[in-house]
Amino acid sequence: MLSKALRSNRTNSLMNEYSSLLGDAVLRNRARTAEQAARIESELASRVKSEFIANMSHELRTPLNTIMGFSKIIANQDDRRIPPDEIVEYAKLIYDSASHLLSVINDILDISKIQSGKFTIDARATSIEEILNYCIASSKTEAVDAGVNLINKISTPLPPVRGDAGKLKQIFANLLSNAIKFTPQGGEVIVEAVATTDGGLVVEIQDTGIGMTEEEIDIAMSPFGQVDGSRTRWREGAGLGLPIARSLVDLHGGRVNITSEKGKGTVVSVMLPSRHQVSAMRGLERVLTEDIGASPDA
Repeated sequence: MLSKALRSNRTNSLMNEYSSLLGDAVLRNRARTAEQAARIESELASRVKSEFIANMSHELRTPLNTIMGFSKIIANQDDRRIPPDEIVEYAKLIYDSASHLLSVINDILDISKIQSGKFTIDARATSIEEILNYCIASSKTEAVDAGVNLINKISTPLPPVRGDAGKLKQIFANLLSNAIKFTPQGGEVIVEAVATTDGGLVVEIQDTGIGMTEEEIDIAMSPFGQVDGSRTRWREGAGLGLPIARSLVDLHGGRVNITSEKGKGTVVSVMLPSRHQVSAMRGLERVLTEDIGASPDA
């Protein structure tokens, strides 16, 4: 009996020691995995930041160089008499460069406000038809210059939505510009919009552009992330259009879905809720805010 008891105690001791060693090994492995994950995340963040700074430097310097170069030519025209038509052309180039520069700066300010939670919308009943037709008309020149066929396939009538007209224009202007930018000459960008059974609507912007992989979609949708950080991109951009559009759609209670195939094109779907659903959500937010802010003794 004593021998059996000793064997049992020894077995229990060995089991306890084994459990302790196994637990230590698991904890060490978890710590090592967490450390590796943190290092990878830090390296990725650093790389994204470095690429963003490099890209933004390029985005800011290019229009500034154009503005400075052509304004200097005009200012120093004492050296030679510049024909009036050339001056007009230089002025147009300066204006276009300044507009691009302002757009980049506005995008940076917008994404900064969104990330800090300081971005607000003025929601009211809005005609989505008018907004889409306005954005399509405004994008025609860009499409023609790029040799891209911009097609309007909006189904009418569409129900009004509750949203901020200015921000909705920004959403679809960004998405259209992005689609045109990455569609080669001779390609198509198609805009469709249909009402849903619950009173909401779906807007689809489909292009026959370069397309993206799932990993590239994730990168493109992240703030300051760009699918291709190299200087070999045939069309440059700040890479903030998609993240801003998604954030603005989120603020409207909607969502953005992207499906894409490398070399064939991309479809961006924007789902917006009905104005009644948005009103209900706003009312719930007010109730929750009032409840949270109320005194416990009230």
